[in-house]
Amino acid sequence: MSIMRSCAMAAVAATLVTPAIAEERRDTIYINPFAGFQYFDDKRSLDESATYGFGVEYRFLPHWAIEGVYSRANADHKYGSGDSDFEEVRVDGTYYFAGPEEKWNPYVSLGAGHADFGNDSSRMGTSGSNHDETRVNVGTGVRYNVTDRFSLRGDLREFHGIDESTFDTQVSLGFSLAFARTTTSPSPAPVPAKPADTDNDGVIDSRDQCPGTKAGVAVNTAGCELDADNDGVVNSADQCPNTTAGADVDATGCEGVTETIETFEVEVQFPTNRSVIGNKYDDEIRRVADFLKAHPETVVEIGGHSDDRGDADYNQTLSKRRAQAVAKRLTDALGIDPERVTAVGYGETEPVASNTTAEGRAANRRVEARIQVQR
Repeated sequence: MSIMRSCAMAAVAATLVTPAIAEERRDTIYINPFAGFQYFDDKRSLDESATYGFGVEYRFLPHWAIEGVYSRANADHKYGSGDSDFEEVRVDGTYYFAGPEEKWNPYVSLGAGHADFGNDSSRMGTSGSNHDETRVNVGTGVRYNVTDRFSLRGDLREFHGIDESTFDTQVSLGFSLAFARTTTSPSPAPVPAKPADTDNDGVIDSRDQCPGTKAGVAVNTAGCELDADNDGVVNSADQCPNTTAGADVDATGCEGVTETIETFEVEVQFPTNRSVIGNKYDDEIRRVADFLKAHPETVVEIGGHSDDRGDADYNQTLSKRRAQAVAKRLTDALGIDPERVTAVGYGETEPVASNTTAEGRAANRRVEARIQVQR
């Protein structure tokens, strides 16, 4: 029996070794003493017998546990005098259907072990020898958690002896003492905040030298809008995108330097999303025509402007059509030479007031006549 006890202690010790994978979770060790009855297969010629023992169970995950068990009994011979000592060491794996925080923890188990049925000399009428057997088992049961430290356990288990193809049954009741440990997961490394890019041009604010660029325009690494022909006029405002390198250009990116000597704001109201006007505003537009006639050396740029609501490209196109409508009245109805009139759409690029208020947006929706002299 000393060999069997040594094996039992080795199995128990193995269950107490906590591997590194136990970190970062709540695990529990149970000490499980129990008592019950074991019903032996008729081939063994042993009467049913009281059985007692204990287990050491390691619950390494909320639903999974492994247990080393030692049990023993003293069984009478069923068909003769005498008795036999019984000892077993086994290891079981258990799956719980509920977490350890629940009162009721039903489970199923599967395991294997080694059983010693003692000296059968009195049964056989000879000197006899110890009868050892490898047994596998399947079981089910329930744990009831009275407190966090104390619980009750009922277990029903069927054993199959491999050597002689026997089937034994054991039913037991016991209690458990729990020793729980909670390990906390290390806090994840903080994720660095994404650098701010207020105007969404792909250049972060700390490097953006032009923080107010329009949405969708191409910018350089400094966050400033591109100027493809290097004439000092950004692409979105450049009406002559391929001017000769080094040439003097005006505000529209076209060659020839002009000086604005007078600016008229033309009070023209367009229907929503429309750019057509009749003769209703000819008296307003005539102020520009009269100035041009009085100063034949001048030209005029009719500039259309918008607020920032809606798509920027659409706003620029619409503002240009409206400027063209005013320019057409100047040249057709009021007799100004078309060569002296240019229509430009600035869209939302040149606000004169804040677009955050209705009054500001109304001020930005305007048509201007810039009287210029070319130098």
